[in-house]
Amino acid sequence: MEKEAHLLGWFRAQGSALIGFSGGVDSAYLACIALEAVGPARCLAVIGRSASYPAVQWEKARAVADRFGIPVHEVDTEELADPRYAANPTNRCYFCKSELWTRLVPIAQARGLAVVVDGTNADDRHDHRPGARAAAEQGVRSPLAELGLTKAEIRAASAARGIPTWDQPASPCLSSRLPYGTEVTPLRLRVVESAEAAVRALGVTGNLRVRYFGERARVELDAEALAHWSAEPARGALETAVRAAGFTEVELQGFRSGALNILAGVAGGAA
Repeated sequence: MEKEAHLLGWFRAQGSALIGFSGGVDSAYLACIALEAVGPARCLAVIGRSASYPAVQWEKARAVADRFGIPVHEVDTEELADPRYAANPTNRCYFCKSELWTRLVPIAQARGLAVVVDGTNADDRHDHRPGARAAAEQGVRSPLAELGLTKAEIRAASAARGIPTWDQPASPCLSSRLPYGTEVTPLRLRVVESAEAAVRALGVTGNLRVRYFGERARVELDAEALAHWSAEPARGALETAVRAAGFTEVELQGFRSGALNILAGVAGGAA
């Protein structure tokens, strides 16, 4: 792919890089390309860990890094300690990314890495992404977006390289499951994470969100999965699993990317 060749060239021109590494489709691909372009001594993938980062996502990130030999460093981030983030405004992601990049940029500087990059792709620039402003303020680059790589192209290129995340559903942070204005707390995030893990354990694949509305959970599934899990006995098993995580009411609905953004009247995104 011509764009991939340009991406390899982009990293070689930089000479070295630190990659913000979540283990999602985009950052996994980006880290693999950076590794090929500049080698393991001149790239570093950094995972920011907090209560809003799903454990299952961390496992996938580490698995990709181990498989391809990507150097990894982990840092704890404290966005939940910021009352501006915890209040869960529509620009919540700005405070999260500000916290992340103010920790990662100094690491890059201390290690002599030339550039800090994130996995923002060309499609993301059409979404509600307040975190992009935080990245820009810290001088973080987005080479996938700069070179015009779309999500579909990244998935295809990842599949060609054997990167296992190529068909992975989008997995935004757990805080995205809470409606704007609902305070983000570690307990609420654990309840959501436990519910999603329980639903996955039943065999649900594809897109999944367990939206938090107090005691009520709204479980969102892809259309094909929704048809199956809406009928008994599957529905009963799903509701039992979600209630065991801490909810008392369960409703099912079709998955829609950016559902909470739409509900809040802001542009759609991957939440």
